Amino acid sequence: MKLAILATVATGAAAFAPTTQVTRSTSLNAGKVAPKLQYVPCISTDDLPKPGSATSGVAGGLAICIAVDPKGAVYALGDKCPPVNQPLSFGKVDKDGTISDPVLGTKFDLKTGEVREWCPSGLGKLIGGLFDPVGVPVYPVKAKGKTVEVQVDVNYKANFEAEYWTGILDAQGKSNGKYY
Repeated sequence: MKLAILATVATGAAAFAPTTQVTRSTSLNAGKVAPKLQYVPCISTDDLPKPGSATSGVAGGLAICIAVDPKGAVYALGDKCPPVNQPLSFGKVDKDGTISDPVLGTKFDLKTGEVREWCPSGLGKLIGGLFDPVGVPVYPVKAKGKTVEVQVDVNYKANFEAEYWTGILDAQGKSNGKYY
């Protein structure tokens, strides 16, 4: 009986003992790639929203909000607005140079992405009070022919995924890339 208890304790301790990090050898863990900024197609000029509204697009694997202010100027921002990652492209573009989060009412500056007003609605005050105000990224935008192009880091998604997959189980159920 004492031997069974000792074996159980030893096994339990071994389960929590530190282990050495195994060098990863899969392409999922390729590591960081240098940032590379370039203009990539996002949406067609035919799909530009009317002044005072926004639409969504994808550029370099990133979700982008293309907003047109009431005067017709075009802006590109990240399409996930904090704190709950609601699509910013569903928001309203105002005359004061801001776009409003459609759910919590947060106003983001179209030129800088900075917060002008943080979660002013009823639900927004409740949820927004739990988080610090955080802006959204802005991107240079230009029209080229019949396409709206946005300047993004084309290696951003690869760098994000390189960190994301570290330690996550791969398709074979092991985090070190080895197979059974």
